[in-house]
Amino acid sequence: MATISQSFTVEAPPEHVWAGLRDVGAVHERLIPGYVTATRLDGHHRYLTMADGWVVHELVVGVDDEARRLAYAVVDGGRPALEHHHAAFQVFADGPDRSRVVWTTDLLPDTAAPEVRLRVARGSEVMAAALARKA
Repeated sequence: MATISQSFTVEAPPEHVWAGLRDVGAVHERLIPGYVTATRLDGHHRYLTMADGWVVHELVVGVDDEARRLAYAVVDGGRPALEHHHAAFQVFADGPDRSRVVWTTDLLPDTAAPEVRLRVARGSEVMAAALARKA
């Protein structure tokens, strides 16, 4: 199983960054606007509609306010198609009014790791900018 760990900095307090990440129904507004155009929740299931109309079905596994950690799994519709995809975000203070986010993704097959790594890197840039803008 491949593991991708990406860390990125947001020029905003951790409470603000965590509020954006934990708002699981507002991915299209708070985290990756323009890439995700709509978010729909059905219990613990989340459906993200991408700009091209593609829909990704995720399971929100856990939201831990104390640890500022969100875990989710892609159930269907991931790109590339994966046998397994589980990921988690965790927010840490990184100085005054600055946060560090660690995004860890476990996936199968291992051969998909290079493509997923590129998506995680780009997603990190977009999220950091969106979260800082909303601060």
